[in-house]
Order: sequence, then C-alpha cells, then structure tokens
Amino acid sequence: MALSSSIEWTESTWNPLTGCTKVSSGCANCYAERMALRLKAMGNPNYTNGFSISMHESVLELPLRWRKPQTIFVNSMSDLFHEDVPEDFILQVFDVMRRADWHRFQILTKRSERLMALSPQLPWEPHIWMGVTVEDQNYTFRIDHLRRTGANVKFLSLEPLLGPIHNLNLQKIDWVIAGGESGPKSRPIK
Repeated sequence: MALSSSIEWTESTWNPLTGCTKVSSGCANCYAERMALRLKAMGNPNYTNGFSISMHESVLELPLRWRKPQTIFVNSMSDLFHEDVPEDFILQVFDVMRRADWHRFQILTKRSERLMALSPQLPWEPHIWMGVTVEDQNYTFRIDHLRRTGANVKFLSLEPLLGPIHNLNLQKIDWVIAGGESGPKSRPIK
C-alpha cells in the first residue's frame, strides 16, 4: 500500500532514500529533519541514522507493487541529487520509475547542478516530472539548470517562499507550487 500524503499537490510519497544536509536558506526549518529525528526516537528502522543519508534498498521497488495509478512525491524525506547519493542508486530509482509507468512521479531538488550533470543519463519518460526549489531571488539559477534537463514536465516549488523573485521567467516551466513555511519557527510570507 502507498503511503498517503497530506501534501496538497501529491497523493503519496515514496522514500527509497532518507536524510539530507542544508544547502540554502530554505533548509533552515526543514520539516523532514524534524520528522526524521522524531521517527528515530520512535524506533523506526529507516531512521536509525536520524537525518544522515541512508539508502533503503528494501523499498526501492515498492511503486511496482502499487497497482492503483497515483501521483507520487519521490523522496519527501531527502534529496535524490544529494552529493552523497551514489550515481548508481539514482539510476536505480529512475529505472523503477521508468518501469512503473502507470504512476506519475514528482522529484524535487535544491541540487540543480548535479541534476543538470546527470540529466543525459536519465530516462526522462513523460510520467517522471522534475522540479527545483526556489525560495528567493538568490536561487533562480536553479530554474535555468532545470530548463537544461531532458525532463518532459518541469516544475518549480516556490516554497518556502522567503523573499521576492523579480521577473520570474516561466519559459519551459509547466507548473508552479507557491507557499509559505509552516511548522515551528516558520518565517512569514509577505
């Protein structure tokens, strides 16, 4: 059974990878880090390492067992393009998505340089959507990196939106999510 999600723009989540490190201002109050530490304290075996990068081979082929088509957010608890994730593991995740073509997969990264570098090796099927997070004007370069990928559907997550983004160029962008930050210590959206 799929893990249903309370995230408004998806139906379920799949986490063959957990853990991350902070790379930009949008990471300051990371919900995934808070949740990972709570799950570790509760004894969840996938979070034995807390929020350190951990690959979970046991759930790698899970979407292939979900027969009902659904929209799946990939790695809601990590970043697939994190520098500590082996390239081979990224290719395995993409292979599962390629084979599970009755689902729609949504991948989101803040590590657009690595995404752009690996893009030529990835099977960009129409049901595999790729997005980048842009929290303010300082990170709009990620949009240009995304445009250079082979993804058929490209999207932006402007959340948490922490500052203005002037003259936002949406050329070759199919979808935009926008929102503020939530949770403890959340910064206001203006």
